Amino acid sequence: MAHEGQRIPAVTFKMRERTDEIGQPNPYVWVDKTTADLFQNKRVAVFSLPGAFTPTCTTKQLPEFEEVYYAQLISCAIDAVYCISVNDAFVMKQWADKLKVEKIQMIPDGNGLFTKGMNMLVKKENLGFGARSWRYSMVVDNMIIQKMWVEPGKMDNAEDDPYTITKPNYMFEWCKQQYETNGGMNLYR
Repeated sequence: MAHEGQRIPAVTFKMRERTDEIGQPNPYVWVDKTTADLFQNKRVAVFSLPGAFTPTCTTKQLPEFEEVYYAQLISCAIDAVYCISVNDAFVMKQWADKLKVEKIQMIPDGNGLFTKGMNMLVKKENLGFGARSWRYSMVVDNMIIQKMWVEPGKMDNAEDDPYTITKPNYMFEWCKQQYETNGGMNLYR
């Protein structure tokens, strides 16, 4: 399992970006974004979850980060908040549109490469999901995991999907304490 002080895995995410240059009803193009593109020289709050449109992720985790804690995290020297899921770019976009997500950047890990590199890929075949992410959250400062929260009981085909220590209030309280302790300065920059 990934741990604090470790560098995040170097992968390429297959993403879709809007462009008005192609003049089509679906004006999106494929764009490759590397881990460095998204994380280098930034302090980022990340939460990873089992799947778009699933109950806890849709009714609790993503809305809590978007509606309640995004601004609070940004106020503690966080540059961006990312939601990562082992879903493709199309699913992540539709999920964000459905929930009216405007602040959090959705990161599709369709092939599970980042999640596997974090050693957080688990089988969810008992639910018909295939391989998915175990629920975790972390603060990454310039590609280094500064703090990480992992739900207990990580295992393949788990009967439940815990959502306890990865709630955004835990991340915010830690970020706030770090921010106040360091006089508003980031630790790794």
